Amino acid sequence: MNKLKQLFQSKSRNILNIYFTAGYPERDDTVAIIHQLDNAGVDIIELGIPYSDPLADGMTIQESSKVALQNGISLELVLRQVTEARKNSNIPIILMGYYNQFLQYGIGKLLKEAADANVDGMIIPDLPMDYYEQHYKAQFETYNISMSFLVTPETSSLRIRQADKLSDGFLYIVAQSSITGGQKSISDRQVEYFDKLKNMHLNTPTLIGFGIHDNATFYKACDYAHGAIIGSAFIRLLRDKGIEAIPNFVKEIKET
Repeated sequence: MNKLKQLFQSKSRNILNIYFTAGYPERDDTVAIIHQLDNAGVDIIELGIPYSDPLADGMTIQESSKVALQNGISLELVLRQVTEARKNSNIPIILMGYYNQFLQYGIGKLLKEAADANVDGMIIPDLPMDYYEQHYKAQFETYNISMSFLVTPETSSLRIRQADKLSDGFLYIVAQSSITGGQKSISDRQVEYFDKLKNMHLNTPTLIGFGIHDNATFYKACDYAHGAIIGSAFIRLLRDKGIEAIPNFVKEIKET
């Protein structure tokens, strides 16, 4: 059993997943950020693989990807950085990237090297579920790497059930029908959507992302899921205050 599955077996509430772009703000910051997040008490790290055409990402993450690519980051280097981080960290780590960049690298090669680096899971937003099930599911299972699919407010109940069936890490609940980075409070309409999913009694653990940015939105999301994902707000912290501000950021998010 990988570390992601172990986490959800041992903890069922208030799970904090922090997303950041590998190679940002500086190319070699990845390992230090992983260690800071782990020491601060984060539950999962979602490591974004920079890409030139990130379909689901807002301006904050797009800009961080641009900077990371200019810094010279690559998928191969990210895997080496995860390997280095693993010398002092056992936190679940998942890779988030786009199908074309992974396909160009080679899916089989990527899975083997990710397993060697002790990566626990992946999110590939533009990989169709049917194609994954037919062509890749068995390979992911061979390497003990979990897959997490996304559902949105527009996803039909039938597709939600399919995503629930195929996701063996967690089900990524997209909180809003837009790109990442919003900073509004959670609306009544979103609460209705979260309630719908909660009442479907899904089998897979759920995390809510997109627009989660502070203590209030984190715990509001946790009322309807096993936890939540914070990305753009954390990247803005790195941009504006630097790595040394990580412990206080995590403390403020988790305060009850």
